[in-house]
Amino acid sequence: MALKATIYKALVNIADLDQQYYGELNLTLAQHPSESDKRMMVRLVAYILNAQERLEFTKGLSEDGEPEIWLKDYTGDIELWIELGRPDETRLRKASHKSQQVLLYCYDEKASEVWWKNHQHKLRDYKNLSVFAINDEQLAGVSTMIERTMQLQATIEDEQLWLSNSDKSQLIDVIKLK
Repeated sequence: MALKATIYKALVNIADLDQQYYGELNLTLAQHPSESDKRMMVRLVAYILNAQERLEFTKGLSEDGEPEIWLKDYTGDIELWIELGRPDETRLRKASHKSQQVLLYCYDEKASEVWWKNHQHKLRDYKNLSVFAINDEQLAGVSTMIERTMQLQATIEDEQLWLSNSDKSQLIDVIKLK
């Protein structure tokens, strides 16, 4: 019998001072059985950093041809494609041809540094690709906020994210690599 996804609910009050976006997000995160808590929280952080109308989680790990998060226009064309981790260059090339903008959020610093050194020369040619790195220690702080039902406050200012719940608060610096 196949394992099923674990469902998490997140109510996020967001104030993005950089983009002038303010709202309340009522999100459902399905954690794939093979997905770590850290990776799930990277998905949540990436969503919060790019929050806007029509942004949605995809089938992610369950579907090879889809990103983790995307934004489609009203005709179905992909405006924003968000990837996580260290995908191969072929996947990023395909994404850059299918979407107006591609964002990649790397985590697991040591592995990401090696991956970046091996791929940065190829990825520089993709004009619509931006690559970011998330600090492991900060991500570990965010992972301590995981509950089946989460109530979070997010403030984005000067490209920094403050994420908090009733007990904890964590600054997340997202470093732009490209």
